[in-house]
Amino acid sequence: MPANVSARGGQTPKPAGPSRGWGKSRRLLKHADFQRVYENGRRQFTGNMTIFFLRRAPEAVQQDGPRVGLTVGKVLGGAVDRNRIKRRMREAVRLSPLCEGPVDVVFNPRKSVLTVPFDQLLSEVSRGLKLAEQRARAAEAK
Repeated sequence: MPANVSARGGQTPKPAGPSRGWGKSRRLLKHADFQRVYENGRRQFTGNMTIFFLRRAPEAVQQDGPRVGLTVGKVLGGAVDRNRIKRRMREAVRLSPLCEGPVDVVFNPRKSVLTVPFDQLLSEVSRGLKLAEQRARAAEAK
């Protein structure tokens, strides 16, 4: 039996990897990175989410470009709702044009992300990434 055919005869899905545009180098993965953004960064409130951002120090830059993290707490609902919020947010980040420069961005969505039309969510995420880049650059210039 070929490697990509399951026991039931259907095709097994290919795992999502860096080729989809949101690999490990583009994500915030460590708790310390999230804490650094929360404690030292700035925040921007939008209709459906709060965006925390911090420009990385030049000596801490291993990879140029933004790194994105998501936080979806238990207050937003059960596991099904939280996972749906995360899937929608990940896809919106993947489809939006990423900003330039070494900036860390953390999205903290509200429960309304479940019901908002996806094109509105996509535009809000894109606008949030642009704002994070502009304001992080302006804060560094001060």
